[in-house]
Amino acid sequence: MGKKLIVGITGASGSIYGKLLLEKLDGLRDQISDCGVIFSENAIKVWEFELDSFDPSSLPFTTYDPNDFFAPMASGSAGYDTMIICPCTMGTLGRIASGVSSDLMTRAADVMLKEQRKLILVPREAPYSLIHLHNMKFLTEAGAIICPASPSFYSKPQGNEELAMTVVDRVLALTGFEFPKYNWGEQNS
Repeated sequence: MGKKLIVGITGASGSIYGKLLLEKLDGLRDQISDCGVIFSENAIKVWEFELDSFDPSSLPFTTYDPNDFFAPMASGSAGYDTMIICPCTMGTLGRIASGVSSDLMTRAADVMLKEQRKLILVPREAPYSLIHLHNMKFLTEAGAIICPASPSFYSKPQGNEELAMTVVDRVLALTGFEFPKYNWGEQNS
C-alpha cells in the first residue's frame, strides 16, 4: 500500500521547491495511494510571479480549497501518513506552532501533530528571528521535522532546478520514498 500524503504550498519565496516537489511526486505515483494538495492564496500569487504561470488543472494531484474544512485532511480519521509544507512561510509555521487552525493547511498540520504523524516543514526564510527559532524548536519538540530550504552543493548541481532539487530530494528521503538520489560518499551517476 502506498503513502497517503498531503502537500501544502504557501506564499514563501521559493515556488520552485513546490513545483519540483509535485513533479517528483508525480514520478513516484507507484509509491503513493493518495496525495492532496493545498495552496494558500498567496502561494498562487507568488507562484505566478516567480514561475510566470499557474495552471491548477495541470497538477497531477487533487487540489483542495484552503478554506475547505470538509476536505479529508481536516480530520485524523482520514489517516494521512505525512504532510509536507514546501515552501513554508514563517507565518504558517507560527500559526501551526501556536495551534491556530485558521485554514485547511494549518488544520491539517494540527491533525498531523495530534495524531503523531509525520509533519515536514520546509521554511524558506533568512535570517531567522528569535521568534522563528522558538517556533521551530517548539514544533520540533511537538514532533514536526524542520527541513530548511537550504540546498546542498555536494552533487555539483548545474542550474537552479538541480540546486532546488537537492532540497526536494532531502524532503522526499525524510518522507521515506525510494528513488535514486545523491548520497555523500557514494558514486552516483
